Amino acid sequence: MTANHHVRVHRSEENLAREDQLAHKIAEVASDPVAIDPAVEDMVINRILDNASVAIASLNRGPIIAARDQALTHRPGPGGSGSTLYGIDPKQTKVSPEWAAWANGVAVRELDYHDTFLAAEYSHPGDNIPPILAVAQHAQRSGADLIRGIATGYEIQIDLTKAICLHKHKIDHVAHLGPSAAAGIGTLLGLDTETIFQAVGQALHTTTATRQSRKGEISTWKSHAPAFAGKMAVEAVDRAMRGQTSPVPIYEGEDGVIAWMLDGPDASYDVPLPEYGEAKRAILDSYTKEHSAEYQAQAWIDLARKLHRERPDIADPDKVESVVLHTSHHTHYVIGSGANDPQKYDPKASRETLDHSIPYIFTVALQDGEWDHNHSYDAERAGRRDTVALWHKVTTEEDPEWTRRYHSLDPEEKAFGGRAEITLTDGTVVTEEIAVADAHPLGARPFAREQYIGKLRSLAEGAVADAELDRFIQAAENLSDLGPGDLDALTVTAAGELATGAKGLF
Repeated sequence: MTANHHVRVHRSEENLAREDQLAHKIAEVASDPVAIDPAVEDMVINRILDNASVAIASLNRGPIIAARDQALTHRPGPGGSGSTLYGIDPKQTKVSPEWAAWANGVAVRELDYHDTFLAAEYSHPGDNIPPILAVAQHAQRSGADLIRGIATGYEIQIDLTKAICLHKHKIDHVAHLGPSAAAGIGTLLGLDTETIFQAVGQALHTTTATRQSRKGEISTWKSHAPAFAGKMAVEAVDRAMRGQTSPVPIYEGEDGVIAWMLDGPDASYDVPLPEYGEAKRAILDSYTKEHSAEYQAQAWIDLARKLHRERPDIADPDKVESVVLHTSHHTHYVIGSGANDPQKYDPKASRETLDHSIPYIFTVALQDGEWDHNHSYDAERAGRRDTVALWHKVTTEEDPEWTRRYHSLDPEEKAFGGRAEITLTDGTVVTEEIAVADAHPLGARPFAREQYIGKLRSLAEGAVADAELDRFIQAAENLSDLGPGDLDALTVTAAGELATGAKGLF
């Protein structure tokens, strides 16, 4: 039933009808009161658990401390009950929803450890959850409302990601997140199509930014960027509800996003969107991470762990002449040697940079036989002499077949791995390949509820009391039974005192 909406640039005198604009089509999907599939509800719960696990593991990292300190200076006004922050007891402190979206969004993204969807563009659709949940808490909506809102957020971001490439125009992928989060909030609140249309346009207009945040020396803004998009989505919905309007047509206008930021005035796209009455199931196309690294590194970590067990000699740089990872265009040019970023081979590079260096990640996983969200990025670990020696022998090359599989619309052949060719100093060539990560739905050990809870318990160990963690898990697993005002249960209070950072303006 999914229909492709054809999108192209229109001259002003063509006067493109509102109902034919992509932002309006998105709003129609968001305002459709279609029922939620049980499988979708189950996956929404999984992703709420997953977001909490990676947020808890980040609570005392610098970017989260700064974002949380900012949020704590913005208490809720008279328009609602306020929203919770990860780590803080909601009975003691709540904040304004846009600032909760900001702080919680940074916490969720900091470790680059939650879900992903890759197609024409790449995305972390779990970034929709912090802003939608924050508004749900503030507006005292029910668990069923929240499920519907999150299903829409995932649907819209994934549909845009399937059709419109941003990165080749050096636009950051959160330009798809602003509209999706605004649409999800619109569904959550039961807003009319026109109001959601205006919110989607404003959210897109304020969240288009360059990809320099993910290039070269990658800064802490990498984790702030999606949180900013979520915060802008909350504010855009608030303005639209007050009758304020947005640039029209935002995508198709002759001075709009497509004409000047993407493929230009002659461009066109076919965006798949559910038809009226069709269930929003796109969340089922996404996949989470077992390892704290860029998603395109997940399968390579698993292959490196396998090689560590079977060929431990390969971890010795004195025995290795070269390591070539034959992979997709995207992997080669974004996190591989094709990026031409010297920082990807620099042992003094930031954690954010190493997270986007497949030569580094493959080397450490090969030598250690594991991947840890903290230790694997330690400066001491990155600077180890044998690691640096082997790391500088690892390069990537694009393989057309792996590029084709990366972009395949057939989930059975869509792949994010490649073929490793390791040439030893004695002339031996070791060749191994992997298509998808072990945790992928088609992988060796697909994630299910048990694995999501296991990941949560592992990352929360020592940071959250067992009883508090049990309470949160129970609340999440009974999400559809939570009534209006009960959604504060979907946060986790830390066992110890949270750190604070340097003072700013607020």
